[in-house]
Amino acid sequence: MNIFDCAIKMEEESRISYEKLAASTAVPEVKNLFTLLAESEQEHHDALVRMKRSLDPQKAQFKDLQEAACLFKPLLAKRDLMAELVRQPDAYLHVVKEEEEGVRFYEDLAAQSKDEEARKILLMIADEERKHLGIVKNIYSFVESPKNFLAWGEFSNLKEY
Repeated sequence: MNIFDCAIKMEEESRISYEKLAASTAVPEVKNLFTLLAESEQEHHDALVRMKRSLDPQKAQFKDLQEAACLFKPLLAKRDLMAELVRQPDAYLHVVKEEEEGVRFYEDLAAQSKDEEARKILLMIADEERKHLGIVKNIYSFVESPKNFLAWGEFSNLKEY
């Protein structure tokens, strides 16, 4: 199986999960969070598609990868958790856990691989997942930024312009 096809499929499923979560919540902050995460998953998907095009398809074949391993069932898709997340501003913590598990998934596959080319590709995808994890953390900071403000006494002498 082509490892990129697997990774791309998992990103699509994540995007769909985030879109469902965004659509099912009435909390504006949570809706904004999941909408941005869905957009981020699409960008990550597109980056993987570009990586796939730039490499020889034969090198991306991973014999030890089963079709079942690509059936990404995100923690976010569980019904009881989904109902909880649409009301919870800290749903982000579950998202970070999902992204960290994605990094570990590719690192574990790389460790299992006997083929050096497949190992390099899996580690490239793991690095891309790490970058995406950083983006997810930045999205949360962006969504939370209106709640954070500077209120230190030492800055009270600043004039408004």
